[in-house]
Amino acid sequence: MKDLSRLLRPASVAVFGGSWAVNVVEQLKKAGFTGAIWPVNPKRAEILGLPCFASVEALPGPPDAAWVGVNREASVDVVAALARMGAGGATCFASGFAESEAEGTGGAALQARLVAAAGAMPIVGPNCYGLLNYLDRVTLWPDQHGGVPVASGVAIVGQSSNMLINMTMQARALPLAYVLAAGNQAQVSLSELGMAALADDRVTALGLHIEGFGDIRSFERLAAFARARGKPVVVLKAGRSEAAQAATMTHTASLAGGAAAASALITRLGMVEVTGLAAFLETLKLLHFGGPLRDAGIGSVSCSGGEASLIADLAMGTAIEWPAFSAPGKARLNAVLGPIVTVANPLDYHTFIWGDTERMTECFTAVLAEGRALTVFILDVPRPDRCDRSWYQCAHDAILAAAKATGARTAVLASLPENLTEDLSAMFVAGGVVPLHGIEAGIAAIEAGIRAGRLAAGAVPAPVLLRGPAPAGGVTLGEAEAKARLAACGLDVPWRVTGETPEAVAAAAAAGLTFPVALKGQGIAHKTEAGAVRLSLPDAAAVAEAARAMAGAEGFLAEEMVTGAVAEILVGVTRDPTGLMLLTLGAGGVMAELLADTASVLLPAGREEIRAALGRLRVARLLAGWRGGPAADLGALVDAVSAIAAYAEAEPRLLELDVNPLIATPGRAVAVDALIRLTED
Repeated sequence: MKDLSRLLRPASVAVFGGSWAVNVVEQLKKAGFTGAIWPVNPKRAEILGLPCFASVEALPGPPDAAWVGVNREASVDVVAALARMGAGGATCFASGFAESEAEGTGGAALQARLVAAAGAMPIVGPNCYGLLNYLDRVTLWPDQHGGVPVASGVAIVGQSSNMLINMTMQARALPLAYVLAAGNQAQVSLSELGMAALADDRVTALGLHIEGFGDIRSFERLAAFARARGKPVVVLKAGRSEAAQAATMTHTASLAGGAAAASALITRLGMVEVTGLAAFLETLKLLHFGGPLRDAGIGSVSCSGGEASLIADLAMGTAIEWPAFSAPGKARLNAVLGPIVTVANPLDYHTFIWGDTERMTECFTAVLAEGRALTVFILDVPRPDRCDRSWYQCAHDAILAAAKATGARTAVLASLPENLTEDLSAMFVAGGVVPLHGIEAGIAAIEAGIRAGRLAAGAVPAPVLLRGPAPAGGVTLGEAEAKARLAACGLDVPWRVTGETPEAVAAAAAAGLTFPVALKGQGIAHKTEAGAVRLSLPDAAAVAEAARAMAGAEGFLAEEMVTGAVAEILVGVTRDPTGLMLLTLGAGGVMAELLADTASVLLPAGREEIRAALGRLRVARLLAGWRGGPAADLGALVDAVSAIAAYAEAEPRLLELDVNPLIATPGRAVAVDALIRLTED
């Protein structure tokens, strides 16, 4: 890990450039930076009252940090001079480097020169705004920002400077410790910035806004560093809607895109993924104020049946659970609320006790005494410019008093984010209650907190399997050859015979198989859609007749029918453009794309990972025995998927693998179709 301490926490800074540099100096002075500020501009005598230096060589000494805001060619010269004099590091503002290479600007070569000029001196960027350190009042940033000095807080690292600016403007009582722009990551990676921030004891959690992973091994190092320091990492991944693979040879390739690989990697690393900016900020806030949630048991309190119903509805399909009240807790609440109120979780305590701070405190204390992982009080406060908020003081006082009396982990959740203002949020924070803004984002944050707790308790994962990017083209193996290779790794496949002609396959079936049989035309990717699959053929004559009707087949495969199916499962492996090998499980057969019921993990995958992924499928209910039906042999199914994974891990040429369906029965799991595509070398 690069030593970024001087750059992130400098005692002296040099600022290079014109109008943008003026902004940086202004922000440093506004933040109350107490170190030395050295503007460098040969055409100016001073910037905001500070004398300008004509060059790097004219500086009083090596600066700990430099903000380089000159043009791209001059940036290389400035960085070289800073490196020679022993500066602590620099951020490079100019664009026109590798990010513009597609336009033929020579940016990639110039970026290589920049890195060479820096040598061992760390440089952040280029093509980035810089850094904000609100712990030490360091604002190497050429624009306005909304953060304030803090004693501790979360760090956010991202590739989009504009997105980072937006995040500093939040009014959600989220304390920001660092906001770091990674830019092109020419020399210092996003993950290295993350580790540098996590190394600061004042940082409680890390948020990553990721556009692309780049060096995956560096993210594994970041994950290990975060785990060792006991600090959670939250990820907002951009580009989820883009298809990561052009190939659609298999069902798996059409279902498993870059978003699935990215999500699987984030989970594998023990990081928590969220899908929206509000959820990103709310999750970081929840983790800052108390860390991951210890379990999924959540309590909800409101004075409206509509709010109680809404939060319950929005939590459907999430990890959130609503434990019932204990008998003593229920009796205690009945005594406070009276016989009309139904004591349940989520709790609607009605408005009978509103305004009676003593009874409200007794009610809320009884709820918090249940000791749930988190209890949220839904509270929307009237806007102060048009309304009188004093009528809500009873709720504020009762929540704070109950939280203090019990020490329980407590949150206030406004159903609309604007209905909990900054001053009220600060009041709750001071009382040990975390304010959550917006019911959808709040629910997402709570679930993320639950997942963070589970991931933190999990075993340290093995490094992911990485191969080179998938080349175009490739060689597709016939079904018979694909099944033979998978069977060699332990996969159960039906008895089968092949034939080049209808007559040959019919004769082979009669000699070697027990009827009825299935017949498949070879050399066709999606056989069912092409009419190249016939089932339950009773004799050799039927086999020959069916084969003659399969136009375009390059030979035929006949195999014994598999009976007793509980469910059909898709199992596939695809090579992501990053080189990750993604194992995808899903509902199989002709319903694969229609249902899109999938779960993905990265290779190498252990048995427990495979079992857990199967459990996330909607068809898991079929596997367990649906409505009194037989259950599948889950052990055999895990064995089958493990055998497929073993082949994929051992075959370096693999591009795509598709077993669809893998038929799960009460006694076995049998692959009745398979396709493999390999590189041509």
